[in-house]
Amino acid sequence: MSDALHEFDATDLAARLRSRELSAREVVQAHLDRIEQVNPAVNALVTLDPEGALVAAARADEHLARGAEVPPLHGLPIAFKDTHLTRGMRTTFGSPLFADHVPAEDDLVVDRLQRAGAIRLGKTNVPEFAAGSHTFNPVFGTTRNPYDTSRSAGGSSGGAAAALAAGLQPLADGSDMGGSLRNPASFCNVVGLRPTPGRVPPHPGGNLWDTLAVPGPMGRTVADTALLLSAMSGPDPRCPISLETPGAAFRVPLDRELRGLRVAWSPDLGGHAPADPDVLAVLEPQLSVLEALGCQVETACPDLAGADEAFRTLRAHSFDLALGVLLDAARESLKPSLVWNIEQGRRLTPADLIAATTVRSRLHLAAVDFFSRYDLLLAPVSQVAPFDAELEYPTEVAGRPTETYLDWMRSAYLISLLGVPALSVPAGFTPGGLPVGLQFIGAPRADLAVLRAGHAYEAATRHGRRRPDLPTS
Repeated sequence: MSDALHEFDATDLAARLRSRELSAREVVQAHLDRIEQVNPAVNALVTLDPEGALVAAARADEHLARGAEVPPLHGLPIAFKDTHLTRGMRTTFGSPLFADHVPAEDDLVVDRLQRAGAIRLGKTNVPEFAAGSHTFNPVFGTTRNPYDTSRSAGGSSGGAAAALAAGLQPLADGSDMGGSLRNPASFCNVVGLRPTPGRVPPHPGGNLWDTLAVPGPMGRTVADTALLLSAMSGPDPRCPISLETPGAAFRVPLDRELRGLRVAWSPDLGGHAPADPDVLAVLEPQLSVLEALGCQVETACPDLAGADEAFRTLRAHSFDLALGVLLDAARESLKPSLVWNIEQGRRLTPADLIAATTVRSRLHLAAVDFFSRYDLLLAPVSQVAPFDAELEYPTEVAGRPTETYLDWMRSAYLISLLGVPALSVPAGFTPGGLPVGLQFIGAPRADLAVLRAGHAYEAATRHGRRRPDLPTS
């Protein structure tokens, strides 16, 4: 059995660990073996601590043997995103400026997952300072898509998504500003949830009131993703936007009847985010699946006028706030697209920020109105299929040339601006065998409803069960 443990769902592994059918040492060792075999082909995990993981696994087994209660992630191995601080383990942010940086504390997400019983394996690769939805950096190189290693795994949680798809870990933490969690989930045929802002409190952070960037869970199934959300979420007094709902609210059965659900489908988000034909060719047949489940499906989209400019303004402002000091101190050590984005922030005027905030407020109210008429919005996660890993970003989308590294991410980042939960679920493959994800979007704070809808769709299609064929060393 140990040879195939890397293929087990996290929920299945968790149950077997609690019943002592499996030991944490067996599970961790099986994943370490898998990492040794296939990580060289994908470069998903970039810092490893196998000895520390096995020591922690032994402690977990001893804890259970004493008859003590165990937390929900007991014995499950996980490597943390390399933008999330890990005490005593280097966190590089994908930057040579932090290549040897070893934090003295854990991010709140990292701390919560370890307190929930997860065992730290190491770190997953990211783009430089998580900028861009393609994972490459000068410290560790490029993460490859497990379904085609010549293609991008997406980003910024690209290492996390590739590690899930390749069987290197059963769960993964991610984060998402403009699609950093959803795009790689789509590219790697796994599941990723951008939660309602405040559902998973970020700490520490420079701007405690920021609702654009959020931490979130990833898994190979919707149930696994919900399990991880249950350990990540819940209030924290240090985060002023954190929601009061306890994490245990997501540790519930996801099965539900979808009959009568009012579903809107928007292939291009009202003309603001046209997708490539090969993406739509995969997604449009999926509507019949929802209809067969009893959903009422029609084409509709919330008002997104002004969303593109507002998102770019707020993003640029956040980059200047977070990274402006590095631009002044070490411009030559930052990639050009990052320099450009910080400089965009520096050119903003108070009038620009007022306009963006005003638009965002209007868009929120439009979304609330839209979801009073629809239970769910479906859209492409990404406007393109996984692209050439040697490119920084796609050169065109739907026949239109791209001008910046953000242009191909609109189908994800326009949704970010609404402050609503959005779930990427595997939806099939292009004729060339490249994964495509479907985005399930719900009303503000309707995270559980979105998970339940995605779970029903996943059970009906099983697209996520198709695993990559990777060479082993």
